[in-house]
Amino acid sequence: MSNVYLVRHGQAGTRDSYDSLSELGRRQSRLLGEYFLSQGIEFTAAYSGTMLRQQQTAAEVRTTYTEAALPFPEIEIDNQWNEFDLAQVYREIGPLLCDEDPEFHSQYEDMRREVRQSAGVHEAQVHRRWRPCDTKIVDAWIAGRFPYSGETWSQFYQRVAACRFKLSGPRDVNILAFTSATPAAILTGLALDINDGRVRELAGVVQNASYTLLRQRGEQLRLFQFNAVPHLTAPGLRTHR
Repeated sequence: MSNVYLVRHGQAGTRDSYDSLSELGRRQSRLLGEYFLSQGIEFTAAYSGTMLRQQQTAAEVRTTYTEAALPFPEIEIDNQWNEFDLAQVYREIGPLLCDEDPEFHSQYEDMRREVRQSAGVHEAQVHRRWRPCDTKIVDAWIAGRFPYSGETWSQFYQRVAACRFKLSGPRDVNILAFTSATPAAILTGLALDINDGRVRELAGVVQNASYTLLRQRGEQLRLFQFNAVPHLTAPGLRTHR
């Protein structure tokens, strides 16, 4: 039975430049690496999505091992671990949902105005909190309510679910995967046998630089820890976006 550590990337940038770690995100990721070291955890394989924020998180963890002169596996970069494209969902579904739902339209325009006003200020709340319009548009994408040229929810789910076929290994090996909130929630959902709506709710609580521990035997996943942050000991270090 292999031990699979699913790591969500550290805190990312602002909404208009999300695919890179903030300084806090780098610190969170480094603290995670130091925690793994303190627990004597050695990894036999490591994966990362192709997104910059995922790879930067992986690099910070790897650096802690390198500086301690301890081995760390080559990180296999694989886009199956990527998050869905929220920006494309907004571009294509946003105008259609605005036409149908005046409340969404108002919430969406308020968010866009705050993004412009924040001018890249990392601490601005618009960049750090999930808004009602985010929930509405993701729910519309999951339900397939509007035409969309990108990856559907079903395609995304199946892409991520297929990652589990890469994770089997000899007994008690530790495998590390740097990913994002929704992929971590999908694989957790497979272990718990829960539906799509609950998966989105799981994704909404996954903290930056947290890890989820699954154990896999063949294709069967079992959940042992979810959304763990023992390395983020101060409240100011714990973030969701």
